Parts: sequence; structure tokens; C-alpha cells
Amino acid sequence: MSRPRSEITVVCQNEKCSHYLKEEGKNIIKRGKYSSGHQRYYCLNCNTFFMETKGTPLYRRRLSEAEIIVICKHLVEKNGIRSIERITGHHRDTIGNLLSDLGEHATKVNDFLIRNLQWSPMELDEMWTILKKNKRKLSAVAVTEIRRAMHGYTHA
Repeated sequence: MSRPRSEITVVCQNEKCSHYLKEEGKNIIKRGKYSSGHQRYYCLNCNTFFMETKGTPLYRRRLSEAEIIVICKHLVEKNGIRSIERITGHHRDTIGNLLSDLGEHATKVNDFLIRNLQWSPMELDEMWTILKKNKRKLSAVAVTEIRRAMHGYTHA
């Protein structure tokens, strides 16, 4: 007799799948872990593997969630990229790339920091202001997301 499946909360991340981001009718199973330690999932409808962090700032990062939160806290304290590099021990290119990704997912980051860490909107505005100052070359998507996030836009 086989073990019952555990409850899987992720949805298919493949844009070509007929069940892309749909909760009903999903047929997803766990299939091991990646070398980064993240859970690996397999969609039986489109026969593709994916990671639960796809589409987030954690995707393809060797930084843990705790390290990213520490970097965000240093941004709120008005530290620059080089000072964050000295404090955390991570290379400035790693921090710069992370800041670009945070900007591109600003509304999701806002929601996470408000819900899970109880940050105030003023702290988040400070973080986005420092990010825009430190990363002068942001993509158009990042600028739009930051602008939307700075004006108190949350899904909560």
C-alpha cells in the first residue's frame, strides 16, 4: 500500500501548461530537492520540473530567506551596497543583483514584509527610496513596481 500524498500548495509554473497558475485540476507531485535545498516539483500534465520559488526574488539564489531579510534591514538603515557587502560578507554584485530582483517584485516583497515581519509602510518607503538611490540603472519593470509599492499598494 502506498503512502497518501501530502497537501501541495504550489501550482504549475510552466506558461505552456493548460493548468498554469490554476488551483483546480492540478496534478503536481514532489520529486526530490535541488542542490540549493529548495523542493523540486513535477507537473504530471505538462511533464516539467519547477521550483516553488520561481517568479520570486529567491529564484536561483544561493542566499537564504533570512539573509535577504538582513540585507533589506540594512537598506532601511540607509547602508550602501559596499557597506552591506562588508557587513554581510556577500559580494557587491550579488547584493546589486538581489536589489534589482527585489525591485522587480516590489509589491510581493511589500506584502511579505508587512505580513510576516510587521514592517511599517514608512520603513518600506525608506527601503525603496534607498534602493532607487543606490541602484541607478533599474529596469522599467522595477521602476514601475517600486512606484506602485511606494504608494501603499498591497494585496492585503
